[in-house]
Amino acid sequence: MEYIRNYFIAVVLSLFVIIGWQFFFISPRDKNENKIAGIAKKIEQEAQQNNVSKMIEASTETPVIETSVSRPTVSSDIIPQPHSERIMIDTPQLKGSINLIGARIDDLLLKNYHMTVNKNSPNIALLSPFGSKKGYFVEFGFSNDIAKDNIPRNQTCWKIEGNNRRLTPSSSVRLVFDNGSGLIFHRTISVDEQYMFTFEDSIRNQTKETVSLASYGRVVRTSSLDTAGGTYLLHEGMIGMIGDEGLKNKTYHAISTAGGEDRIIPFHEAIGGWIGITDKYWAVAVVPSQDISYKSRFSYDDTRGAHYQSDFISKVFFVPPGVTKSITNRVFAGAKQVDVINSYEKRLNIKQFGLLIDWGWLSFITKPMFMLIDWLYRVVGNFGVAILLVTVILKVILFPLANKSYKSMARMKNIHPMLTEIRKKYENDKIKQQQAIMELYRQEKINPLAGCWPMIIQFPIFFALYKVLYITIEMRHAPFFGWIQDLASPDPTSFFNLFGLLAYDVPHFLMIGFWPIIMGITMFLQMRMNPTPPDPTQAMIFNWMPLIFTWMLANFPVGLVIYWTWNNTLSIIQQAVIMKRQGAKIKLFDNLKAFFIYKPRTHDKS
Repeated sequence: MEYIRNYFIAVVLSLFVIIGWQFFFISPRDKNENKIAGIAKKIEQEAQQNNVSKMIEASTETPVIETSVSRPTVSSDIIPQPHSERIMIDTPQLKGSINLIGARIDDLLLKNYHMTVNKNSPNIALLSPFGSKKGYFVEFGFSNDIAKDNIPRNQTCWKIEGNNRRLTPSSSVRLVFDNGSGLIFHRTISVDEQYMFTFEDSIRNQTKETVSLASYGRVVRTSSLDTAGGTYLLHEGMIGMIGDEGLKNKTYHAISTAGGEDRIIPFHEAIGGWIGITDKYWAVAVVPSQDISYKSRFSYDDTRGAHYQSDFISKVFFVPPGVTKSITNRVFAGAKQVDVINSYEKRLNIKQFGLLIDWGWLSFITKPMFMLIDWLYRVVGNFGVAILLVTVILKVILFPLANKSYKSMARMKNIHPMLTEIRKKYENDKIKQQQAIMELYRQEKINPLAGCWPMIIQFPIFFALYKVLYITIEMRHAPFFGWIQDLASPDPTSFFNLFGLLAYDVPHFLMIGFWPIIMGITMFLQMRMNPTPPDPTQAMIFNWMPLIFTWMLANFPVGLVIYWTWNNTLSIIQQAVIMKRQGAKIKLFDNLKAFFIYKPRTHDKS
């Protein structure tokens, strides 16, 4: 039937587009990113060890959009400073320091995450001082319309109160700044065992006049990134949940290529939410007090190099004479672990903080799938085994649909002689041929499209699992068995060097590993459960599809290839059992024999 053939071709070509995008764009991009990032991080860490205390920034002043106060901007000069004191950070997850100039977090390593699967490789350096190769920092300060240069800002030198100079989950650090004009600022910085810092500021007004202030926070990245800032799979760049305005984002590429006023993106006044900068696995976000209104923005400046900034400034508040006013802000800086992010949203009541992880438009499938895989992982201790178990669970859930589909396919096989007779009878009249075939389907109660449903259902499941493997840090460097030490990366072996037995590097396009080959074999066997279609176009796709998929899926996360291999195997068993119960003969070996044994074509001239 013409429309069935066209439908079949459309489905296959759609999948080719998805796989082609991964093969020709995502995989080379990730490979290049990893290579560049590895070199950059090593250089950066060496720079931090030698110069971490010497790199600071002095920012110029520009008016904040639609407010009466100002905050530092990303257009700035680097002014050499003498050696500055630092507060050491030491938690189960983090190691680094806070610069007392500006009380800025600009030196942060992730203890439990490395550049490669090798545990001896360098730790991920999330934050770096201004002026380093990959400058990236976060800070809080104050602003008003009168004493701009006499309140805590980016160049303020804070002093430590007490003897504690080490920030840990069990010991906070207290800072003080006296402006010499009657305003005394106290700041208590604390950190939990994960990635959340809390800045509790109190302002004591010992003057004779009421003082107006606003609290600001900003995340600044002073580097020209090597990526476009995201793909269709996930967002990388500026991001924020701006009160009732909802989720806002802008990729690095989009804002850096914008012109003029489009490089500053202001948002309306809001209550609740957060704003920051996110990458694939890591994020830094400032969280204003959830009960005080604020204004926020994304901005970019390249006057003195590339500078990306996400910031907020609170509504002006007043501190009368003799009164102490307090305000609390937070900053998240770390890995986007799903359970950690969700716990912050619930425990700290941060509005939709879970959207820091880009689950995509299929989140109603992606999130439950991750939750199921993660739960099974906690039971069996291996994400690869968890994926195999999820495949079995999905097979059980979808069994009624598959059962109906395979029953329809069995009936189609049973009426195959009658279909052949109809095609011969109306060989020269396609309209009557189609009408007769449809009438036969109606009489036998057969839905000719029922056999397509298993394939159609696989698309959202396939994409959701792909998304889970691609974006969740839990899958990063997650091992399976043997040589598979990272389910989120392609199979590292290749047939073209005999899976590592021959000592030479294989070109990227020939990296076809063991698991993709096994997947291709199972796909070939599954397709041979049915005879080759008589239509030449369908037959060509039918014959070449396993080989093409093997080549293209070799560049997909191996966890996805393992899923597809196991799913194909279960589908073969399931189809054989159901169709046999319906009285249809399983002709797998006959079809294989017909495929491999060449038969010359005969032309019927009658």
